[in-house]
Amino acid sequence: MSIQALYFDLGGVLLRTENRSRRAALGAEFGLTYQQIDEIGFGGGRWGSAARSSQGGIAEAAHWLAVSRRLGLPPSEQERVHAQFFEGDVIDWTLVNFLRQQRQIRKTGLISNAWDGLRSWIVSQGFDNAFDHMTISAEIGIVKPDPRIYRHALQALQAAPAESIFVDDMPENVRAANQLGMRGIHFQSTDQVLAEIQALLG
Repeated sequence: MSIQALYFDLGGVLLRTENRSRRAALGAEFGLTYQQIDEIGFGGGRWGSAARSSQGGIAEAAHWLAVSRRLGLPPSEQERVHAQFFEGDVIDWTLVNFLRQQRQIRKTGLISNAWDGLRSWIVSQGFDNAFDHMTISAEIGIVKPDPRIYRHALQALQAAPAESIFVDDMPENVRAANQLGMRGIHFQSTDQVLAEIQALLG
């Protein structure tokens, strides 16, 4: 069966932390390791503000306000903390341009566990034109690896699972896609992903 749709994750795939120094410096400011500040920004457990924001329970701004408070900072420091936390993140334009090219001949989509500010950020960075549809967890209240988020994305593009490739950096998310019949690829590098996709495309 030919491939009719390509779905990509964002964080860890199309957008990756290539320079850890600024996030590490933010942690050091509060006597925290890189791992600890990373956990505060992205983690907090199932009921933490990051998770609730990804599920659409609270706005992204509310999550970063919670982060600032946890660091003992006033609300006025929220934007500075947010900016420094993500300062080392880099868009993989090779993959973005590949999706733009593929969009001319097949459907392309995003499936991302992300906060409510993601769509406007992608537009501001100028690569919303890489996707026919963006499935963002905060907007629909479902996060990977829940199979419903994949079904939502497939329905949005009217794509059959067996005709769809899904790329993610988290093995559990890839397994969930595979269980639905999608062709899951575990991201490890740009070259590796492009090679695996080309093999599936024939």
